[in-house]
Amino acid sequence: MKKVFIADDHAIFREGLKRLIAKTDDFVVTHEATDGLEVLGKVLEHDFDLVILDISLPGRSGLEILMDIKKYRPKLPVLIVSMYPAEQFAVRAYKAGASGYLTKGGPAEELFDALQRIARGKRYVSQAVAEALADGLEIESEKPLHDELSIREYQVLCKIAAGIKPQQISDELGMGVKTVGTYRFRILSKMHMKCNAELTRYVLEQNLS
Repeated sequence: MKKVFIADDHAIFREGLKRLIAKTDDFVVTHEATDGLEVLGKVLEHDFDLVILDISLPGRSGLEILMDIKKYRPKLPVLIVSMYPAEQFAVRAYKAGASGYLTKGGPAEELFDALQRIARGKRYVSQAVAEALADGLEIESEKPLHDELSIREYQVLCKIAAGIKPQQISDELGMGVKTVGTYRFRILSKMHMKCNAELTRYVLEQNLS
């Protein structure tokens, strides 16, 4: 059986995943993690055949963790399963080394298909992800402003637009308040904007929140 490692901070979701995976003959969940600090340690300590990773984890972003996993275990397949729609993070996830991207609201059959394909060393691309990737092939002049942002900058942008204060952003993303300010400056510079109100309006217009 293929050994699966689940990293997600919601116990109910992890339990649901384990029950679904238990219905298969090919996979078994051997380990779990609830925050970003646990993930890399367990990946380095144990041998897994596949990792199921959430983007929103306490401590560190799942996409940052993904890049670390690929640095130390480049051949280890990672399936991103996230609450965020494909158009927000799928392209970034694949660029960071993900073997697949699913949204948490998808059908169980999609999960089974993704696990089977990824376990064979292939990439899994759903219809929603295919559309997001196709959109990412637009010519440079037509790309939305937020495509210029790094993964971390994009996360900070969405939290600023949601009205979250710097201290709370600092706590949620595991960075210093001054670092949050630095990211805000970079975001404004890259997007050619002057204040949070402009950022918020842009996020709402682009349906990023």
